[in-house]
Amino acid sequence: MLKVTIDDISIAVPAGTTILQAARLIGENLPPAMCYYSKLEGSGGKCRTCLVKVTKGSEKDPRPMPKLVASCRTTVMDGMEVRNTTSPEVMDARKGVTEFLLINHPLDCPVCDQAGECKLQDLSYEHGLAKSRYAFKRREFERKDIGDKIQLHMNRCILCYRCTQVADQLTPERVHGVLNRGEVSEISTYIENAVDNDFSGNMIDVCPVGALTDKTFRFKSRVWFTKPVHAHRDCPTCSGKVTLWYQGAEVLRVTGRKNQWNEVEDFICNTCRFDKKEKSDWIEDGPADIDRHSVIAQNHLTYELPVIQKHLETNTQTEQ
Repeated sequence: MLKVTIDDISIAVPAGTTILQAARLIGENLPPAMCYYSKLEGSGGKCRTCLVKVTKGSEKDPRPMPKLVASCRTTVMDGMEVRNTTSPEVMDARKGVTEFLLINHPLDCPVCDQAGECKLQDLSYEHGLAKSRYAFKRREFERKDIGDKIQLHMNRCILCYRCTQVADQLTPERVHGVLNRGEVSEISTYIENAVDNDFSGNMIDVCPVGALTDKTFRFKSRVWFTKPVHAHRDCPTCSGKVTLWYQGAEVLRVTGRKNQWNEVEDFICNTCRFDKKEKSDWIEDGPADIDRHSVIAQNHLTYELPVIQKHLETNTQTEQ
């Protein structure tokens, strides 16, 4: 086991563990991850939002690393010391990376179906500037249907490559990828082919922004007005373990179950995702866990608001 210290918190991890994985084991002050996805081989190292400062390389070589490193691609060494949120240099770099990711991103959160679940929205809230300094023309792309159930909004894409990696991993023949280079790079299908396979809908789940959306759910409801419930069915193609998103008694959409890192636990097939939207199709397992800091928790409060509770207690004592 190797000992690593991140923001003055030490933990022992197996050899081959990355700094980001070690931080997740600690569970505090995590570097953000827009491109890394633990379920996808080869993911990470593209968005640079997880940059950290290594102030001590190891016990054998205590010299600090000369530059900030991507925590999702840098493995831990015994005795390594890392600074994440406690380093002004890291926080300044993270603000710069966020600004670059937002250069071409449209300000369409009010009409985007990903609002409330968007990792770029969270990143911008924590590290973004109040006003863009970009004075040049933004790149623009037309919306495309890359299948009868999936729509691509390339204007929102941050080129994390997750959608291509999930296709490589789950399907025998990928028909979409990154075309062109530099600023004009875009996700597209070859000669406008449709993405048509049993697991293509998982591209929607792994996309950290609103670039790939479910056409069957478009503009039906805001996510914070829905109620997520875990459910399962006997499916011959996938695990059948999903999250149903209810509004009243109606199932508006079906997604894969996600863990605390917002990563899908089991990839699901398109039949479960798009075709099984009746309550009778599923056996419910109970309400999905909602992070109390998530906007989804707005209408599903399961904890007391301390300020309001204290105010009520004070008023009660005054009246007595």
